[in-house]
Amino acid sequence: MKMVEFTPIGVIRTPYEEPKGVPIQPSAGKDIQGTVEVFPEFAEGLKDIDGFSHIILLYHFHLARESKLMGIPFLDDEPRGIFAIRGPSRPNPIGMSIVRLDRREGNILHIRDMDIVDGTPLLDIKPYVPMFDERDDVKIGWLEGKGSQFPDKKDDGRFS
Repeated sequence: MKMVEFTPIGVIRTPYEEPKGVPIQPSAGKDIQGTVEVFPEFAEGLKDIDGFSHIILLYHFHLARESKLMGIPFLDDEPRGIFAIRGPSRPNPIGMSIVRLDRREGNILHIRDMDIVDGTPLLDIKPYVPMFDERDDVKIGWLEGKGSQFPDKKDDGRFS
């Protein structure tokens, strides 16, 4: 198969200088503010984005350790397959976060609900559209019944 290569389209700025202490998932980083700086050569692609309340950020886990096929997730003590958890040490260290878009100022997006380390390379932005993205009859596998453990989870350093 042909090699796949991406060029960052911007950089994500947040209050988190290192992975340890970063909220686990955007819902645990409620109201934490940050910005997305889209590089000038990609700024035209932001046209009409300010009509959306939420956006999906796809980014490179640039501080992830070596790739592993098994990991111990934050809400469990049992090793799980990397494709059944959301840890950063993956074969292709790509992250995804749904964040709230507060406003756009030129090539800068002001966002909140952050779970991303400062300086993270941005690969893509997509609008969050409930009629495309929400699903009925969802099963959550090994996470079933673990929701009450989640609200304020922060990275404990296991991935840094």
